[in-house]
Formats: sequence, structure tokens, C-alpha cells
Amino acid sequence: MTRSVQALAYARPSAVESSQAGRLLGLETSGGLTPRCAEPHPRFFSGFLTSPSIAARGLLAVADVASARYYQRTLPASLDPVVTGNGDRLRFESFSGCCGVYARLDVLREGLDGAETGHGTTNVDVNNPLREALSRISGDDPLHMRVGPEELAVTTLDGPVVEKKVPLPDRWLRGFAEAQVVSAGFDLRAELSAAEAVRFLRSLPRTSGNASRGARWVIPAGKTLRPTTRPVAGAVCLPGPERLVAFQRVLRHATSLRVYGPVADGAATASAWEAVLPGMRLTLTLSPEASRGFSGEGGVLEALATADAAADAELVSLLLAWEPRIEPADLAEQSGLTVERVRAALTRLGTAGRVGYDLADAAYFHRELPYDAHRVERHNPRLVAARDLAGSGAVALDGDVAVVSSGERRYQVREKDGMLGCTCQWWIDYRGRRGPCKHALAVRMVRRGAPVTGGVR
Repeated sequence: MTRSVQALAYARPSAVESSQAGRLLGLETSGGLTPRCAEPHPRFFSGFLTSPSIAARGLLAVADVASARYYQRTLPASLDPVVTGNGDRLRFESFSGCCGVYARLDVLREGLDGAETGHGTTNVDVNNPLREALSRISGDDPLHMRVGPEELAVTTLDGPVVEKKVPLPDRWLRGFAEAQVVSAGFDLRAELSAAEAVRFLRSLPRTSGNASRGARWVIPAGKTLRPTTRPVAGAVCLPGPERLVAFQRVLRHATSLRVYGPVADGAATASAWEAVLPGMRLTLTLSPEASRGFSGEGGVLEALATADAAADAELVSLLLAWEPRIEPADLAEQSGLTVERVRAALTRLGTAGRVGYDLADAAYFHRELPYDAHRVERHNPRLVAARDLAGSGAVALDGDVAVVSSGERRYQVREKDGMLGCTCQWWIDYRGRRGPCKHALAVRMVRRGAPVTGGVR
């Protein structure tokens, strides 16, 4: 697993403090991008929370996921959550260390007591003393929150006094991109009332015993969800149900539980679970299996393999403005591109952490993470191998059939219902459920104009 190290430099530790005016939750920021420029300590928000104790628990839930490994728990994981200001809301995001759970807390305008938020993305310091202080917040006593340094300190900070050096595996970045792509294909499958949500979530196992390792399915039944042993029509996959444990932080405050997923096709799939809270939403997106992180799903490969995606992404990126809702149709009108090309461009921008997807709004949103798309391409072995095959004359086209030479083997690639199937072992194992194989990707590239030098070698 390729890693780099990111230094998160904070002016001081985040903390909950008491004063004559009440309590103050100070979340310190580190190196972020804003519409103005890159700033060492951006400031996004200063105002009261309408539901202090619920917001505290929601933030703890996101921090729980950031510090958790739900598979192979021998290695610790710790990455400070990312916060994005979108003008009307704050989004706190994290990924689990095993890359199988994506968590996001959206604190909406009504949860921020009407105060405006800034625009930009940064990390926020969530340390152990802060976690303890957040866990003690109860009741509805006023809580003032600031995201970023105190106003008077913005221009007087002498330098960071707290520094964290965090290893960032490439698979975490790929996980953010894959979670965005897979979520964009989900639909709302069920919505439970508060009482039914509590009953259902408390019935789930909290540890990964043998019974919870395989794919589980649930199906809407009246006002609740009932388990089913197979993916019948209308069923939603619930892979590794113990991974929803972070909901325990906010369960008693939830007003409803929404369940999102794709149409069941017989295979284990990802799904998203959204607890609706007063002025907030907490979403947990689960990979198709507890042992299977989002980073290997391959959902971005088709978009990365297109000849126009890089140039289209550059154009579309100029039109992003930290909007909380990005509509592909609007971007298509502004850019002159087709909606399909805009979606491919958004996928490519997602590989650099610049775009996320909000299921409740059924829309993309803008953020900026400290990555670049070229790094993702370099460390995606299927994409790199496909480019080598396409550029070296290994692909021979013959109508709807293509033959790809790879080493001493030859593979046939055929198209059916818009999907390319292959005779290689990857396709036999996954049938497209984890994205295209390198041979199918190479065929796509050649058909879109990559050079072909002669027939089969």
C-alpha cells in the first residue's frame, strides 16, 4: 500500500471551554483551501448550534469512524475528520482505516442557528481530551462553535504549536472517489420512523461474528425492515451490519432512518444509511463486504479511461464554486458539454477529492482535499496496465469482438448490453461488479481513439 505523510499543523488543540457567556467548542483547522487561496488556518464558522448535544454526538460518530478499523483490527487508524463549508452548511467527513466505511455529518442551516458559513475545506483537530469533553455535553445549554481560529487571532498567529504527521494511504483517496461514484447510483429504498429505526438498529450485531461475515439482506415490510436470506426484489444489502455501530451515538435523537442502495442483482453491494437528526444528517456508507474496502471497486475506471475526461475535468473545475448542490445539467449548460461528459468529469474530479455526493439532495457537492488526480492514476494498476496494452498494439478489433494479447495469453472481449465481458479470470470472478478488467479498459481506449499498431502479437 503506497503511503505519503501529511503534516497537520494546528495553532492549538481543539477544546470545549467555559466562560461567562457559556460554553465554546473551538475546532482548530489545518492547511485548507478557500475561494481566496490556500490558508494555514482557515476560518469557516462562528455561531451557535441549535442542538448542541446532538451535534456533539454526531461529530463523535464521525471521529469514531476515522479511528476505527472494522476489518483486520490489529493496526490502529487515526485521521482527523475533514470539514467543508458550503455557504449554508458544514460537512464533516471521515473514512475508516480499513477503507470500508465512509461517514459524513451534514450540519444544515437550521442546525447552525441561522449563522452563515464560509467556503472551503480543511482538517479539524479531534483529540482525546476533546472527545471526552464532547461526550459530556448534554441538554440544550447554549453552545457556541467556531471552526477555525478566533477572529482576533487570525492575523496574529505566530505559528503552529500542535503538529500531527498522518500517513495517508492512496487507497483512502480512492475510497473517497469510489464512495462518490457508487452513491450516485443509489436510490431511496426505505424510510423508517424514529421508533422503528431504534428497534431495527438495536437488533443488529455489534461484533463481527461468523453470522455477520457474509452478505445480509433486508427488505421493506410495512413500516420496518425484515431480514431475508437472499436478494429478492426490493431488497437492500446490509454488509457487515456491525459497521453501523457509530449510529449508537445519535440513535435516540434520530427522527427517521433512510436506506439507500442499488437495485438488487444477486451480488453483495454497497449501501448507505442516513440518520435524520434535528438540523443535521449522519450518513454511513458501507462497502459491499466488511473485508472489501471501497478503494478496489473500480467504479472510476471507465471515466478515467475516456480521452476527454482530463480536459473536461479542467473545464468543469473552473465552474465549481463551493456549491452545496452541483447539478450536472446546469454544468452541461454552462460548459457546453453533454451531461454524460460532465458526469465523467465529476468522477475524475472525485479522484482528486474535489467532489462528493449527497444522497439526501441527490446532488454532487464541491470540496477540496490535498490530493491530485494524477497520483490516483499512477497507483491504479488496472488503469496503468490498460494504457500499456492500448498503446503497445496489444488490442485487435474485429467488429463487436476484440482480442487482447497480454504476455503469452490472448483474451476475447465482447460487448453485451453496453458492458464489455472478457475471458480473463478477473471477469470470471467478478462479472463487472468491481469495475472493468484491464483488457476491457484497453478495448474501450482503443475504440475511443488510442493508437493500434497492427493486429494481435
